[in-house]
Formats: sequence, C-alpha cells, structure tokens
Amino acid sequence: MSESLNNVGAITMFVADRDRAKSFYEKAFDAESVYEDDHSIAFRFENMIVNLLVASEAHDLIGPASVAGQDAGSRFQLTIGVNDVDAVCEDLAGRGVELLNGPIDRPWGMRTAAFADPDGHIWEVAAEIRT
Repeated sequence: MSESLNNVGAITMFVADRDRAKSFYEKAFDAESVYEDDHSIAFRFENMIVNLLVASEAHDLIGPASVAGQDAGSRFQLTIGVNDVDAVCEDLAGRGVELLNGPIDRPWGMRTAAFADPDGHIWEVAAEIRT
C-alpha cells in the first residue's frame, strides 16, 4: 500500500443536540471550535479534529450503514494521555464534569479515570503509574 493508514486526523461523533455538545466540549476541554455550521461543530485537539455532527445528518455521511441510537451502549472509548490523572480529575470536577469512574490504578500499569459527554461518548484520562 502506498498510503499509510496509521495517522488518524479526525473523528466524527454523532450527537443529539449540537449546542449542548458544544457547551460541554468548551467547558470540559477548554476548547474553541475551528468550524461550525447548523449541524456540526469541530474542535482541534493537539493531533486530531473532533467533529460533533447532529445524528439526523449522519446518514448522508455513513450511508448505507445505519446510525445507532445512544441507547445501544458504548462501543469505544477515547483516551487522552496526561501527566497527573488526579489533578486533571480535580480540574474536570471544577468544570462540572462528573466522572464515571476513577481515578483507578489499573493492573496494566496505568492510572485512569473516565467520563462521558452528554451523548454518552466516553473519554478517559490516563497516566503511567510511576514506581
């Protein structure tokens, strides 16, 4: 293969309410949008664009595949590497973000904590446990 497929540049997540999602991402991640229209909003993270698209518009993007509802449950998690999970959790709490779990020392050598956006997309912060 001549093109490398190992550099993910963007992820699109389907949301119920664009404005509610925008408010959460601005608050939780202290993020500013790089693109907005009536149906989507995109945020630049350090190495990736996170695009939030109103679910009713998603079929045009992924058809003929179907768009699953939020009640289908989570099928992925996005992880952000940090230096201090506990400090990040304190900061998130100060921004009104509730944790699903953590901070937890995991048997694979990471300290993690997870939270969800209003549409159920799960984010994790993780740091290597230093001995």
